[in-house]
Amino acid sequence: MSTTVNVTTSYAGESASKWVAASLLSAPTLEKDLVTVMPNVKYKAILHKLATDGLLKDASCDFSATSTVTLTERSIVPKELQVNVKLCKSDFIDTWQAIEMGYSAYDVLPKSFADYLLAYMAEKVAAANEVSIWNGAAGTSGEFDGFMTKLTVDADLPAANEIAGTTLTAANISTELQKIVSAIPDAVYGKEDLYIYVSQNAYRLYIQHLAGFGASGLGANGYEGKGQNQVFGDLFFNGVMLKVANGLTANQMLCAEKSNLFFGTGLMSDQNEIALRDQSQIDGSKNVNVVMRMTAGVEYANVEDIVTYGITNSAN
Repeated sequence: MSTTVNVTTSYAGESASKWVAASLLSAPTLEKDLVTVMPNVKYKAILHKLATDGLLKDASCDFSATSTVTLTERSIVPKELQVNVKLCKSDFIDTWQAIEMGYSAYDVLPKSFADYLLAYMAEKVAAANEVSIWNGAAGTSGEFDGFMTKLTVDADLPAANEIAGTTLTAANISTELQKIVSAIPDAVYGKEDLYIYVSQNAYRLYIQHLAGFGASGLGANGYEGKGQNQVFGDLFFNGVMLKVANGLTANQMLCAEKSNLFFGTGLMSDQNEIALRDQSQIDGSKNVNVVMRMTAGVEYANVEDIVTYGITNSAN
């Protein structure tokens, strides 16, 4: 006898925040805590920048306001996004039943078929969100402007902080990383949360470079004599930690402080909506309509502290 599963569940406003978080914050960049998350941005948030000119002066008996303080700001405005998808229960029920019966490698089992479908959709949304964080284009439906997209049109990005880039290889990856390190402003070099964000391709090539085999003075057996047994994990290049950002394209890299990169979303916004609407009672089909509404966007505070690699700035 076939199994009948009715799915009708709905979350709105703050009660939808769990699944919005699962959909958005499961993107690798956010899951690995590589940028600063601002979770309660309902419309927009202001990122303030304070600049001073000659703040410290010789002492005197009088008060003399001889220093200049300039306050500027950037705004992070999350874009409204939605998911409208029709799923057939028959495509998922067998897998869900196997999970429920324990025939699965899943560590956390979904409590219901509805949770299973929501988890499936959250994974898909997170993957799309990862791309948007770095290279999304607001002009494309379902995307918001990513960090690299914004930086290509920011006239305030210093030309000295823009590394043209090339096709990366295991032979040149060290040289190209050094170009980035050499361009890091003195004010941020050495900061604890300063990272070089690299694509999966760049990280893989650096691992190959560390394998060595006589190249770049690493010796016949590579870095620490490990050869091709290099460990996938946190690596450093000349004092700066490398972090893999899946949303970067093959030949892109970016150097910035985590505290300078922001992801904004309205997890507690009343605009959030997550719904599964079973169509069996409406049209007799086995379809489930999935509806998600949420907001997301990124912004950086101080562009002069960022070094880009592999993009062309059209504004400077």
